[in-house]
Amino acid sequence: MTDLNGRQEAVRNAIASLKDKPGALLPILHSVQDTIGYIPADSIPDIARALNLSRAEVHGVISFYHYFRDTPPGQHTLHVCRAESCQAMGSKQLESHIKNRLGIDFHETTADGKFSLEPVYCLGLCARSPSLQIDDAVYGRVSEERFDAIVNELEASL
Repeated sequence: MTDLNGRQEAVRNAIASLKDKPGALLPILHSVQDTIGYIPADSIPDIARALNLSRAEVHGVISFYHYFRDTPPGQHTLHVCRAESCQAMGSKQLESHIKNRLGIDFHETTADGKFSLEPVYCLGLCARSPSLQIDDAVYGRVSEERFDAIVNELEASL
């Protein structure tokens, strides 16, 4: 969702429907991100005011939890597993290859808006390490060559 009015309405709806719940900040942040795809900086003052929190407190929660984004995600989100099993099977090298291939680091999006890169700390594929998740699809035993093939296919479909 990119239009300003739509984003503001999504934030207002999340606040209105969730502000009276105990511990409302996290549900509101999840609702905003689920609807918009990220938590826009201009929504922080409204959320803080509704919950009687400081903007710093709201921003602190957003920046503490790796799940929350403060920038729009790419069309495809890649999660690279960084758990011990994957590290033992070469995920550090795969991670470097992915960063070089896409020209981004974790928590960034490619300039063309196609891909966002995020770390994850277990995908449950320890027997098939290293693993990667792209959107809802999970891949095991991902080599640099297999990653390139997957990304080439995705790019061709965009």
